[in-house]
Amino acid sequence: MSSEPAIAVARVPRHLAVIMDGNGRWAERRRRPRVIGHRAGARAVNVCIDFCLDQGIEALTLFAFSSENWGRPEEEVGALMKLFLGALEREVDELDRRGVRVRFIGERERFAEAIRKQMAAAEDRTRANTRLHLTIAASYGGRWDIAQAARSLAQDVAAGRLAPEDIDEYAIGARTCLAELPAPDLFIRTGGETRISNFLLWQLAYTELWFTDLLWPELDAATLQRAMDDYAGRQRRFGLTGAQVAPAPAPARPATKETSE
Repeated sequence: MSSEPAIAVARVPRHLAVIMDGNGRWAERRRRPRVIGHRAGARAVNVCIDFCLDQGIEALTLFAFSSENWGRPEEEVGALMKLFLGALEREVDELDRRGVRVRFIGERERFAEAIRKQMAAAEDRTRANTRLHLTIAASYGGRWDIAQAARSLAQDVAAGRLAPEDIDEYAIGARTCLAELPAPDLFIRTGGETRISNFLLWQLAYTELWFTDLLWPELDAATLQRAMDDYAGRQRRFGLTGAQVAPAPAPARPATKETSE
């Protein structure tokens, strides 16, 4: 993945990144256990995948479980792991049928062996698919991502395979988890919070940010379309001026006998 952005920007993002926030609050407002909210949130995941397929979005990265989420109450974490395993077993056939490639990023070794096996099976099953690249960030943190990239480069330097002066932003970006994909064009966070919470810290450098108070289980295609419409109306300058990235004016049509009279 090149860290240098392209100036020509399509109205539809190539890569959408999403923090799926608000499951627990959705359940609490209904006086239900938080795990019920996580179950309801699974429906919204399918809404988001359907929308990306319909819109021709090439890549979707979902923040499912952060490194910090391991600190939540043990009962909630256990319930989340059961839901995660069930979703892997239930959804992979349909995702494969629809041409979706599934990939997981994060500290996979922290999960139970049964979940790790399901992750690997889903990745192997869908590896050749190209219609949508679906990345699930699970036990993931943006700082961890950058640290593991730095560690990989340091190992190459220590082994004599790389000179320190050859390490630049492109070298680091090539060792991060999403190196094979273009950087996210649009980031969406539901739930009313306006921060990125250690998600894709390296990759979001020039991503357009969009926040909504809507809780994740309430997500619908209309909300996603509002985000797309807002994105389409933005001018992405990547440090340049507006005049530099504005489309060039159409050349004037030469005068004809009819128009000159």
